[in-house]
Amino acid sequence: MTTTYYPSIWISDVHLGYKDCKADYLLDFLNSTRCDVLYLVGDIVDLWSMKRQFYWQASHYKVLECIQAKAESGTRVVYIPGNHDETFRSYVGKSLFNIEVHRTFIHTTSLGKKFLLLHGDDFDSATRYNKLISIAGDTAYDFLLFLNRWTNRVRRLYGGHYWSLASWLKNRVHKAREAISAFESAAIHEAKKQGVDGIICGHIHQPAIKVQDGIVYCNDGDWIENCTALVEGQNGRIELLHWSDIQHVVNVVELDKVKAHDAKAA
Repeated sequence: MTTTYYPSIWISDVHLGYKDCKADYLLDFLNSTRCDVLYLVGDIVDLWSMKRQFYWQASHYKVLECIQAKAESGTRVVYIPGNHDETFRSYVGKSLFNIEVHRTFIHTTSLGKKFLLLHGDDFDSATRYNKLISIAGDTAYDFLLFLNRWTNRVRRLYGGHYWSLASWLKNRVHKAREAISAFESAAIHEAKKQGVDGIICGHIHQPAIKVQDGIVYCNDGDWIENCTALVEGQNGRIELLHWSDIQHVVNVVELDKVKAHDAKAA
């Protein structure tokens, strides 16, 4: 199999052990790419879901097996546990099966730009106003994924490609957009406080690349709704890739142009 090389790759919110995990698409992505560093930015395994109802497919195991094989064959694998796999935060500073475990991490690109890496649940206080709203939001999200699952089953019957109904609906609900915007603002604020050029996170299942207030905000999305990953190219660009039935670039940021653009805007 021909593979595409990237110096660095970021994935998060895989949610292995959850019924809506798109493990087959992720496995195809992992087998189609190679990198020097693979960053796992949290919620790789959904321990919360498995406590409620155990669900584990062969494809879920194969994803873990593929990641382990990469770690053993020389790829540096950095794991930043999220809230759904927070049990593994007790291993921060240690190594598990050749995989480094960190609470946060600083990645330096080939162009010398520094990015803060974290899962993103640190910013929940910026997006959740009280417990009742949180519960209502979780219930609504489960319903969205139910609709998403059945919509794509029907689409496949008629030869259609995978499409995220859940993501489409979220982007059209005012309160959801408010919560996403609040999360992004909190992440950008944290990057400024840390004195870095940008931030890479996951958590909210909303893939994005944007430049705001001189900070590059990147969210690698998820493998529940969107099937997206971030990659750093050899030319210094960070790309957001969509990987389902049809692979394509969603968005790109050229880091060598960010500073000049911001100076012009100022």
